[in-house]
Amino acid sequence: MSGLPGRVLVTGAAGTIGTSLRESFLAKIAHVRLSDIRPVGQTAVHEEFFEADLTDLDQVRAVVRGMDAVVHLGGVADEAGFAAIKGPNLEGVYNVFEACRLEGVPRVVHTSSNRVTGFYTADRKLDGLEAARPDGLYGASKAFGEALASLYADRFGLDVVSARIGSFEERPTEPRHLHTWLSPADVARLYEACLTAPVGIGHVTIYGVSRNTRSWWSQNAAASALGYEPEDDAEGFADLLPPYTELYQGGLYTHYEYGGWAARPGASRIP
Repeated sequence: MSGLPGRVLVTGAAGTIGTSLRESFLAKIAHVRLSDIRPVGQTAVHEEFFEADLTDLDQVRAVVRGMDAVVHLGGVADEAGFAAIKGPNLEGVYNVFEACRLEGVPRVVHTSSNRVTGFYTADRKLDGLEAARPDGLYGASKAFGEALASLYADRFGLDVVSARIGSFEERPTEPRHLHTWLSPADVARLYEACLTAPVGIGHVTIYGVSRNTRSWWSQNAAASALGYEPEDDAEGFADLLPPYTELYQGGLYTHYEYGGWAARPGASRIP
């Protein structure tokens, strides 16, 4: 395993995962560049903040320049209409990979989502090698990002880990979380493992999930080689939650109207 890179860019640094990582293992990195279109709050001695819009390649190149690795967290983080998603999640992820190619940054930790496979049934065990079955436009945009990651790894030699994040929560609060929970401590272990993985891994897909007894997801052989070893288990909260009863792993995210952009044909619309 290689050590932590000395200079790391974090896009979407104002979000929940970015904030959590800043409070954990990112403090061990010599220089952390934080980027977002929102303020990130007070910066530490080893941090700097650059405002940048993911849809502007020149801005993305500027924040990527001089970095050893990029943790890409930026983008729309839940289901929305195509107009909202296409800029940050489609053009934005392209700009990150293209900027890394142009600026010679060798590694990206690409934040994908379990929503790439939301339409697999809850009785299936997945390891990340299955075909994408996204549960909405958000999941489809993350599948697009994974396809780009594969392209940039195969064609340009970029090392990319696509981390399909589960339910990142302080603690499980709903039945689905018993299968999908990712704890704050384990999210730090996950991203540290991704950044310290061996050079030359190409593109690897890994499920970002804690060590849940009821997990729907295991790690494939390539992902296991990254050294991610989660420790927390949602089972400790099982007595507080009812069982999961949805057909699909995506649960409510698979429902026809979820996200508000796909009203049923003929349904009345409120102006």
